[in-house]
Amino acid sequence: MSLAAIILAGGRASRLGGAAKPLLDIGGVTLLQTAADAADAAGCLPIVAVGPATDGNARLRWVREEPPFGGPVAAVLAALPCIPTTEVLILAADLPRAGEAVSFLLETAALGAYADGLCLTDDSGRPQWLSGIYRTAALRRAAQRVPDSGANAAMRELMDGLEIATVRAPAGSTADVDTWEDLSNARQSAGVSDPGERMTESSRSLPPEALDAWAAALRERFALLPDDLPISLILDLARDVAGSVARPAAPFSAFVAGLVAGRSGGSPADTAAAVAAITELAATWGDRAEQP
Repeated sequence: MSLAAIILAGGRASRLGGAAKPLLDIGGVTLLQTAADAADAAGCLPIVAVGPATDGNARLRWVREEPPFGGPVAAVLAALPCIPTTEVLILAADLPRAGEAVSFLLETAALGAYADGLCLTDDSGRPQWLSGIYRTAALRRAAQRVPDSGANAAMRELMDGLEIATVRAPAGSTADVDTWEDLSNARQSAGVSDPGERMTESSRSLPPEALDAWAAALRERFALLPDDLPISLILDLARDVAGSVARPAAPFSAFVAGLVAGRSGGSPADTAAAVAAITELAATWGDRAEQP
């Protein structure tokens, strides 16, 4: 089997407060590294990661979907030009048991023929498109039917019309990390639970309803309008800076955005402009840091 891999690592992680989800770790091994190790063990070459380049792993070739955070289909379409092999493993970068899932997938693929692809299903029988092996030619045909370069499209839209075989995965092997509770459960399952670490991470993130309540309290306390607190904008800034620079740079950068916006007049447009400038700077930070 001639096999490459596409690792999807560009989600917003909104339920994690905009954290760089691929860099979350279990026992010191990041979720992204777990996915890369699984692809490497499967003999995948190249291994193409889609998203903001958050890891200097030499095994990974990074590309970016258009538009950024445009969803899984946009990510797959962005990576396909880099795939020279007849088949490609598509894998999410938030699977704590990616190695087990990929190993089972390969064993199943070796047992019998399949038409356009083979993907795992979860414990409830739902297809897990981001845990599958697909014919590259079939994906390219399907990509031609998807409008707008796949922006904001669901994976089932890409897979419609393809003959995809499914097989039920070992229990829990396709469970992903969408919340801090998911991460805590994954660490406990791996025997590396750290209550102190979980407490610290939970304190840095609030569920959406709690964040809304906190924003309302801030508006009331300081007589602010809803547009004065662009929650999504600030969370996106924190995520981008954490991924491109470093996690501690995220709150510091949010403070600077507020300071700069205040000096410019403090309007929502001033805030958006300050955030855009910092995001642009963060996007090029990796290149600057590598310069002698």
